[in-house]
Amino acid sequence: MRQRSLIAITAALAAGALTLTACGSRDSGDKSSGSGGTTVTIGVDAPLTGDLSALGLGIKNSADLAVKTANKDKTVNGVTFKLVAKDDQAQASSGQQNASAFVADKSVLGVVGPLNSSVAQSMQKVFDDAKLVEVSPANTNPALTQGDAWQTKKARPFKSYFRTATTDAIQGPFAAEYIYNTAKKKKVFVIDDKKTYGAGLAATFTQEFKKLGGTVVGTQHINPDTKDFSSVATQVKNSGAEAVYYGGEYPQAGPLSKQIKAAGANIPLAGGDGIFDPTFIKLAGAKATGDLATSVGAPVETLPSAKKFVSDYKAGGYSEEYGAYGGYSYDSTWAIIQAVKKVVDDNNGKLPSDARAKVTAAMQNVSFDGVTGKVSFDEFGDATNKQLTVYAVKNGAWAAVKSGTFTG
Repeated sequence: MRQRSLIAITAALAAGALTLTACGSRDSGDKSSGSGGTTVTIGVDAPLTGDLSALGLGIKNSADLAVKTANKDKTVNGVTFKLVAKDDQAQASSGQQNASAFVADKSVLGVVGPLNSSVAQSMQKVFDDAKLVEVSPANTNPALTQGDAWQTKKARPFKSYFRTATTDAIQGPFAAEYIYNTAKKKKVFVIDDKKTYGAGLAATFTQEFKKLGGTVVGTQHINPDTKDFSSVATQVKNSGAEAVYYGGEYPQAGPLSKQIKAAGANIPLAGGDGIFDPTFIKLAGAKATGDLATSVGAPVETLPSAKKFVSDYKAGGYSEEYGAYGGYSYDSTWAIIQAVKKVVDDNNGKLPSDARAKVTAAMQNVSFDGVTGKVSFDEFGDATNKQLTVYAVKNGAWAAVKSGTFTG
């Protein structure tokens, strides 16, 4: 998610979960784990407190489940995996500090996260300079993997950065195609929160919607630090828009939807994976029915490949839902585990002295059948799985209405 791109945490996870630390890093020096093997730390960076914690905690818990599964099954002989989670509060400055702390801990061989693309921008160079691999389950801004000029000339800026989520280069147009061709909305008012994820998503949506023949009857930016959107709601009502497309996240999207309807514009609000969370529906209220969201992949509950993940997550006793990125977080963590396995297997069962660089190099060729389907990466570090789903609010919950890929 989202740049984005997800219940405050004040207590330990439920019984049976690994203990996670959100404090400073600890340099374990890859010493013995107590079982005669080597401890490898996998970091997690996500918003564990604040407005987006519903998504962040799902990311952390799902990564935790992957680590526990690898240890239980002895996926990498002689290696015990440990998870360390850090709270970025969806703030780029915190993300950068967390990245530096992970780099300082020599036992960390990979990091899962972050949620927000704007946070990822602050972390990428820190990790790349240290040759420490980062795999995000949620970032969708195309520039992270294809460079700022991605629309005209793709160039990968950091070889240590990968993601299991598809990008806004596909998500925005996918939403435009659905709204124009399926929902039959020809006039749209476009709003964004001015952040990397939201503005980028709104831009790719707008470009495709106009290409299809749709009309953007108005555009506006909102301040994500406020919850009073009455002024923009009035603009939407007076514009004659048949729908609103919002680039941003659910803490603002929910109240925005509610206030637009209260202003007399009985039209759907649509957005990307940043609004795809049950909290959006709670914030938007009773009139949220018909609002739309796109999200990466297919609904996890419908995938045969995800049955064990769903069952194990429930059995794990986690207090929070795995959320929109749970399956992708598990797969991101498992990708790191598989890269570590490759490096260990190639070095006679031991970690080499340059393990970080070798794990990063191995990630490029990682390929396995994951929770979300086939997991592998293209030459930019992007997921090869480009599937997306449109969801609509029905009977107080998100319901999938269309899955597929953007056909262009």
